[in-house]
Amino acid sequence: MTKERLYLFDTTLRDGAQTAGIEFSLEDKISVTALLEELGVDYIEGGYPGANVVDTEFFSEKRTRRATFTAFGMTKRAGRSVGNDPGVQALLNSQAQATCFVAKAWDQQVILALGISPEENLKGLTETIEAGLAAGKEVLVDAEHFFDGYKANPQYASLFVETALAAGARWVVLCDTNGGTMPFEIEEIVKALPVDHARLGIHAHDDTGQAVANTLAAVRAGVRHIQGTLNGIGERCGNANLMTIIPTLALKPGFADRFELGIDAARLQNITRISRTFDELLNRAPSRQAPYVGASAFATKAGIHASALAKDPSTYEHVPPEAVGNERSVMVSQQAGKSNLLITLKRHGIEIGKDDPRLDTLLRHVKEREARGYSYDGADASFVLLARKTLGMLPEFFDVENYRTSVERRHNSRGEQIAVTEAIVKIRVDDDLLMSVAEGNGPINALDLALRKDLGKYSDKIGDLELVDFKVRILDGGTGAVTRVLVESRDGSGERWYTVGVSPNIIDASFEALYESITYKLLKTEEPAQFPA
Repeated sequence: MTKERLYLFDTTLRDGAQTAGIEFSLEDKISVTALLEELGVDYIEGGYPGANVVDTEFFSEKRTRRATFTAFGMTKRAGRSVGNDPGVQALLNSQAQATCFVAKAWDQQVILALGISPEENLKGLTETIEAGLAAGKEVLVDAEHFFDGYKANPQYASLFVETALAAGARWVVLCDTNGGTMPFEIEEIVKALPVDHARLGIHAHDDTGQAVANTLAAVRAGVRHIQGTLNGIGERCGNANLMTIIPTLALKPGFADRFELGIDAARLQNITRISRTFDELLNRAPSRQAPYVGASAFATKAGIHASALAKDPSTYEHVPPEAVGNERSVMVSQQAGKSNLLITLKRHGIEIGKDDPRLDTLLRHVKEREARGYSYDGADASFVLLARKTLGMLPEFFDVENYRTSVERRHNSRGEQIAVTEAIVKIRVDDDLLMSVAEGNGPINALDLALRKDLGKYSDKIGDLELVDFKVRILDGGTGAVTRVLVESRDGSGERWYTVGVSPNIIDASFEALYESITYKLLKTEEPAQFPA
């Protein structure tokens, strides 16, 4: 039987950006886009060009290779032509391949919020879609408040969908904007629409904890386009969680035997790592109880459950943990882990046998260090260095003899109070002992400048190295708490990598992450054959 294709649309960088406490920088957006490309979603909605400086800059060039690069914005304002609407023009002139226009599908909202007639709303919808198509864009329409609108006035909500499809929209996405619709209502309403369901999408919010269930109900009813976010972030209670939806569609009978995704089995094995890496980028702890990808998703305590697992894992596991890149964790014995390690090593071009005793040593080191606060899900470069050091495959480029930082608060020549930070670093390269001094904007910046100031014969190898981002997380309370630092770096090749440092001393944790960033850069520069293309 030929399977039907389902299309995945990620709105992490747009709707997810409305999450309380989350603010994406341009560099964050670029990093998250890379994660989404690796996952294999079909559409990446990057934001609202023209609405703010970050989004406008993000859409100044095409940011995706595989996924359809999508911009979000409103349909034209009442009383203006499409050509005189700056919001619409910002979308049409952006580097996005597709535009997702949002418009109200509930007549009451049209009258109260927009102050126009329902008929004028549909006219503006048609004109905006036609303008998008004329600009060469693939056009999507988010039907805002669709389900509440349908329950209040099914004729108008249905007419809205029919109008958008007739105007040429590729997808009309049915939005449960308030997040209060039940799964059985979703299925009934979608089935009742007198249109081609294969051109419909679903956008569910999680205000009743049923965004995933509502999404699956919509798929059962015929929609073939699914919107959601990484780890379910979003306004209020969040959006439908793609980290739960994707494995369910790919692995569960009733979906897996009917539908196919643009995510194959190999990509699916990355989903746990991508989920945790995203949380690290947000500087927050991953949810241990998250379905499929949480650290406790396949964990059990010793006793009858562990005994049954040893005989047949399916007794307490609804899918194999390795299918989603997770691992079985039996408390007390801490079984499993090797298979995940082998997969990660292979991804970084390191091939060793599963019976190699060095693998046990590496697994022990990883577990010991993660117990101390390290997190390698979001710091691949640090994992590569740890693995190569344990396996005897890491050259010693330079050694840090010692370093010192000082912060002095004083008055300058104009009588202004300023803080001056200085760092001194001594390193050894072969037989040469080199000392560098630098001032910086804080102790970390000063250390970074001093460390890179003179690396002897390696200095020209790191000329294009740039630190992109720096995140600090306190792992337990108090000013003397253990601190984890995550550093994001990039070079002239465009590659980005992450390194991690952990210490009760924030300067020491930062220096460790900086040191590993430079070491990784030298490793990939000096030993390019060791890195898979």
